[in-house]
Amino acid sequence: MRPYPFTAVVGMPDLRLGLVLSAISPAIGGVLVRGEKGTAKSTMVRALAGLLPEVGVVEGCRFSCDPAAPDPDCPDAPHDTRAARRPARLVELPVGAAEDRVIGSLNLERALTEGVTDFQPGLLAAAHRGLLYVDEVNLLHDHLVDTLLDAAAMGRATVEREGVSVSHAARFVLIGTMNPEEGELRPQLLDRFGLTVEVAASRDPEQRAEVIRRRLAYEADPDSFAARYADDDAQLAAEIAAAQKLLPSVELTDEALRQIAEVCAAFEVDGMRADIVTARTAVAHAAWSGRTEVSTEDIRVAARLALPHRRRRNPFDAPGIDEEQLEQALRDAEPPEDPGPPDDDGPGSGSDAPAETPQGSQHDSGGEPGGGGSEQQSVGAGKPYRARMFSVAGLGEGAHGKRSRAVTDAGRTIGVRPPGTRAGRPHLVATVRAAAPHQKTRGRDGAGLVLRPGDLRFALREGREGNLVLFCVDASGSMGAKSRMREVKAAVLSLLLDAYQRRDKVGLVTFRAGAAELALPPTVSVEAAAVRLEALPTGGRTPLAEGLLEAARVLRVEAVRDPRRRPLLVVVTDGRATSGADAVERSQRAAEMLAGAGIASVVMDCEAGRMRLGLAAELAARLGGEHVPLGEVAADALATEVRRRAA
Repeated sequence: MRPYPFTAVVGMPDLRLGLVLSAISPAIGGVLVRGEKGTAKSTMVRALAGLLPEVGVVEGCRFSCDPAAPDPDCPDAPHDTRAARRPARLVELPVGAAEDRVIGSLNLERALTEGVTDFQPGLLAAAHRGLLYVDEVNLLHDHLVDTLLDAAAMGRATVEREGVSVSHAARFVLIGTMNPEEGELRPQLLDRFGLTVEVAASRDPEQRAEVIRRRLAYEADPDSFAARYADDDAQLAAEIAAAQKLLPSVELTDEALRQIAEVCAAFEVDGMRADIVTARTAVAHAAWSGRTEVSTEDIRVAARLALPHRRRRNPFDAPGIDEEQLEQALRDAEPPEDPGPPDDDGPGSGSDAPAETPQGSQHDSGGEPGGGGSEQQSVGAGKPYRARMFSVAGLGEGAHGKRSRAVTDAGRTIGVRPPGTRAGRPHLVATVRAAAPHQKTRGRDGAGLVLRPGDLRFALREGREGNLVLFCVDASGSMGAKSRMREVKAAVLSLLLDAYQRRDKVGLVTFRAGAAELALPPTVSVEAAAVRLEALPTGGRTPLAEGLLEAARVLRVEAVRDPRRRPLLVVVTDGRATSGADAVERSQRAAEMLAGAGIASVVMDCEAGRMRLGLAAELAARLGGEHVPLGEVAADALATEVRRRAA
């Protein structure tokens, strides 16, 4: 089926502009498209490839070397002088791709038997001088994120296997799409995207009807539909090519640079990448508009695309940019107006003239540099802090993360996988050891090793996995004291922040007033859990048993959906059970059932006051889990306690 035409997509002007600017100037660094499901994010990205001009490549080179300046370190070097032209590629990186598929692989059998380096290029090589598209980029495994970070930073991909190293150029425009409801990106990868665009479905019935009309027409006859928009796409492609030719002629004046620096400083962005990306985007927008000098409008557009995901903020805050703050920063950077010749009959001239003191500058005490972003950290609770790291005992095999020990594709080698297992990276020593006793019977007569497929051994590696952290929070009347609930929310928020950093899945069960509720089904969107926590109501009796039983039900269902991800249950309570005549006995049985199922657990003890019953500690014992007083959730609190006991 032919790709959907780029110009046939209805609406989304910001996304259209962001993609076009990245096509004009690949040095911008690509685009991250954030939006709800079903908004044609992927459709528009895939259509972009058809608008890009053809690229010249060395004929026969698997790494798309430029015939005008071939890479001397290319694995296919030395190159033939023949050149060819081909369309720009759009390479899609699947979320579940193996590392070897992404960066390429070395044929270990040929390396051992023939002594040659047989490198099979991966997706990064295919994307060189083109587009690399990652759908659902926020769900990408951490080891693949690390690979993308290295390639994006260095412009090269390197494969090292058992002492053999191969490197090749890998410069591409990185385009990612994501649904924020499914979790956020790691900050390191987020910063690598030059621009970010928020998209949402139109609420205009006429526009929605037109979307349906065009989609149905495309599905009925793709060729005819594409032909209808062929001229529009061809015109847009010609405009992009013209802007690319004009790009080197665009001048970035000192005044424009000052405006860019003023805007980036006002939003307190980290590092200098934001300034550089904003400058490149402004230049590209000027070329797209047919101008040879960057204007304030170019900088305004560039800042709206380059800064929302870079401004300093709490990890749970939604991205965005304050339009008033942007306009103020642009005004602050404008050069003062020329007051003209001095008046001989009065003062009016010199450093005290009003024209020499722009209103609202950074030195004006009434200004708000930074936009107050650093103050937005309470989230309806006390300020979050660095929490202790709780983990699941044993060795798992779950998704890549940073919490519990697990067998993974990356990490330190702890052994060899059983014979016949073909997973992970080859283990050179074990492979040679397996093949060595058979060399005589196999008729070896040279320096090379005679290998059979059954000789290959693969390394057993230990790394870290992400877990399902299910919070079971007591929201009854006994927790309703304002100061205590503030501390509880701060502690849970801190643990959510820890889960965000460790790439965990999270869920939230609450219990109050005689019943338990699944407030948030298990998800990778830690931000959604923080929002539900902020709005958590309190009051009524304490149905502890119902809360534990609901947690057990959620964990059973999730074990079927995601069987490799091990759970960690965090029960936040003072241990009281006051709902029903047999509330205590039922809660004890529920705790023992969870312990019998092997569920790892932590009880966060919220009991306060001088007279303490120790019910939360008893609950932890029945769960077979760890008992942690509320005041010891912080990482520095644990260090203080260790030092106290040692003394």
